[in-house]
Amino acid sequence: MKVHLAIDLGAGSGRVLAGVHEAGHLTLEELHRFDNPGTILPGGHFWNILQLYRDIVVGLKAGVKKFGDSIVSAGIDTWGVDYALLDAQGRILGLPTQYRDPRTEGMGEKIDELVGHDKVYAETGIMAFFLNTSHQLLAEQLRGAVSLQHASQFLMIPDLLAFWLTGRVAVERTNASTTQLFSPKTNDWAWSVIEGLGLPKQIFGEVVPPGTVLGQLRPELAKELGADFPVIATASHDTASAVAGIPGEGCYAFISSGTWSIIGTELPEPILTEEARKTGFANELGVENTVRFLRNISGLWLIQECRREWEKEGASFDYSGLAALASEAPAFTSFVDADAPEFESPGDMPNKIRAYCRRTGQAVPERRGTVLRVATESVALKHRIRFEDLKRLTGLPLDRIHMGGGGIQNKLLTQAIADACGVPVHTGPIEATACGNIITQMVATGELPDIAAGRSLIRDSLPLKLFTPGDTAPWEAAAARLETIQASA
Repeated sequence: MKVHLAIDLGAGSGRVLAGVHEAGHLTLEELHRFDNPGTILPGGHFWNILQLYRDIVVGLKAGVKKFGDSIVSAGIDTWGVDYALLDAQGRILGLPTQYRDPRTEGMGEKIDELVGHDKVYAETGIMAFFLNTSHQLLAEQLRGAVSLQHASQFLMIPDLLAFWLTGRVAVERTNASTTQLFSPKTNDWAWSVIEGLGLPKQIFGEVVPPGTVLGQLRPELAKELGADFPVIATASHDTASAVAGIPGEGCYAFISSGTWSIIGTELPEPILTEEARKTGFANELGVENTVRFLRNISGLWLIQECRREWEKEGASFDYSGLAALASEAPAFTSFVDADAPEFESPGDMPNKIRAYCRRTGQAVPERRGTVLRVATESVALKHRIRFEDLKRLTGLPLDRIHMGGGGIQNKLLTQAIADACGVPVHTGPIEATACGNIITQMVATGELPDIAAGRSLIRDSLPLKLFTPGDTAPWEAAAARLETIQASA
């Protein structure tokens, strides 16, 4: 038996899991789960990074207690774009700021003025977005932040935590590629963009590929845990790990499915055209020198927000109950643009959906089941639109979709995506991110020859399902209706 520990941090919670590899079979076991709410303090919105580190240590201790010498390695994945700054002695210069902190207001326009959005995209493959690391650092530079003036090293969140575990300072490439400051063409920092924004070049140091062995635990930490093992710079961006953990075959698109969906495909080279930029696709880096050409879409967000609103009214539904409500409602009554600005913020989602339908001259869904049916079909149609964009921009005959993540538990939505896109949808695993983290470690430590072998192990070990498309004609008509509705909205 060999065990790899996956530290998986999201913007709301985190956990430490064990991937147990025995007799050609992989099983996952949760060791410790904890909250990651962030904190609003004078000066902004911050991550409680010290508590995150302590919770990681608690999880590692639980792993050592249960698996002892069977532990081979550990690896970290987190959300992207956020960062920390270190001084010359390796001390952190303040708490990391959350990506939704309002300091980035107006930075998009400033970046366009200083460098130009088209030039930034041509260099980095990342579109302008308020939460980008480039926007955050520029905001700090323009306000003369003391931390930036005294910084010697820039690290992403998983890099900081790996530094605290091992003492090794390095930036892992998949997360670096989310910054809008990294070039997928050169696999190095986008120096022309960094210089154009006036950011201090000296803070951007060594970048390592996913699968790099960073080193053993710090001696003090190894003593505290009663064990020692290496930490791997896994695919440290959680979406990169999720894509690595989706066991796709053939010429396929991937969907990492949760509150938000991420649809894309793996390519050998980035697509840096103006059409790709205007269509909203990004070029982020993945395992084994791949490019994740992808776009965000609203996933379960509308459905989750409806559920939250109804719970405030005293009605409690699990996800199977929500799916049953939607299944009983009539199909194709009305549609909304699931990515419209009015749906981005939380709160009163059922009435936001009704208001959109009323404003666009459609039937207004009054019953809960009808609201859910409208939301589900609208989200599925958005996936169809982006799937068609993906095929057009890549020129690939994508003939199937592989979905991973918690969103695959909504079977009504998954079947609707298969019907809307007109291709088979293969689903699983739910824990795609942890699986990708673990198989990247297994390749790095020599337990597997490559990611393809890891994906084969996942296929053989974890439950997968197939959703076959039904009659696509109604969905084609619905897509045409939605296009007209969006134009009039």
